[in-house]
Amino acid sequence: MQKRHALRDDQWDKIKEDLPGKQSDCGVTAKDNRLFIDAVMWIGKTGAPWRDLPESYGKWSSVHKRFIRWAKKGVWQMIFNTLAVDADTEWLMIDSTIVRAHQHSAGGKGAPPAVGGEI
Repeated sequence: MQKRHALRDDQWDKIKEDLPGKQSDCGVTAKDNRLFIDAVMWIGKTGAPWRDLPESYGKWSSVHKRFIRWAKKGVWQMIFNTLAVDADTEWLMIDSTIVRAHQHSAGGKGAPPAVGGEI
């Protein structure tokens, strides 16, 4: 059964051998990389604060610390790059009604002159 906020089995198979914490790696062996990634995905998909992470994923503070360590090591970038290769973006759309520019981006008072001279 696929959990709503979890990686699919095919996605997991693509990244599992490249994650830190394997038996062959130096240091501490990871208890469950998949559960950890599912926890991070739950946070990302729900937008909840770390402290609201369900206990079934482990202690929120431990998950958060590990998330930060992986970010510093570039593990999340590797995961993204690996999974983005096969992303189906043929029908990708952005709803422009929610994309807004900051009020200062319109070139109002105090904005530097446009490239190529005066306005």
